[in-house]
Amino acid sequence: MQILVVEDDMRLAAALGHILEENGYGVDLVHDGATGLEWGESSIYDIVILDVMLPKMNGFDVVAELRRRKVTTPVLMLTARDAIPEKITGLDSGADDYMTKPFSPAELLAHLRALTRRQGEVVFETVEFADIALNLESFDLACKKKTIHLGLKEFSICKILMLNPNQVISKETLISKVWGIESSAEDNNVEAYISFLRKKLKFLGSSASIETLRKAGYRLTAEVGANGSSDDSKARAVS
Repeated sequence: MQILVVEDDMRLAAALGHILEENGYGVDLVHDGATGLEWGESSIYDIVILDVMLPKMNGFDVVAELRRRKVTTPVLMLTARDAIPEKITGLDSGADDYMTKPFSPAELLAHLRALTRRQGEVVFETVEFADIALNLESFDLACKKKTIHLGLKEFSICKILMLNPNQVISKETLISKVWGIESSAEDNNVEAYISFLRKKLKFLGSSASIETLRKAGYRLTAEVGANGSSDDSKARAVS
């Protein structure tokens, strides 16, 4: 899941980024409303965290303009404590939820989970495909009786591939979702992490493999009937 944080307080923005990345989210940080609007229009974001008081364009105007442009990405607004008029204005402008400062990491994560549920997306603990299972909390990848821990970027790439089995995922998509739009990551960064994942799948003895499609991207596949089932082509999410 990729999140855009629009916050002009550099320390708070960095803290939010750290919390989110530690919990497996991809994060992009911007520090003014105009840039937030520009980036918020991108289809890569699952949630936008938006401060109210921003330079160039305030948060109310940003969310209102996003909705005017038919952007339906959930928006979590950050407001000052007990600022009831701000909360009302934010919700009336098109925000989906609000959170008052200061807040705890646990509160932030709970709001994000609630927003995904409102969008009809159930939050799962595990994603399964063929004979592998990815734990979304511990970042562990398991196959039969073997388990191996994945680093953050390995986990993020693996999750994208497992949620989209047998579909071609381009390097550009992986870079934007895992490293972020402004990242200096290049194709060789993606290739390196795909190589790491392949080695871990081999270590686990999995029937799943990552195919390279020249000039197109990567695709997660599995040997037919590797699980003794006709449903190996689909990912299964387990709560």
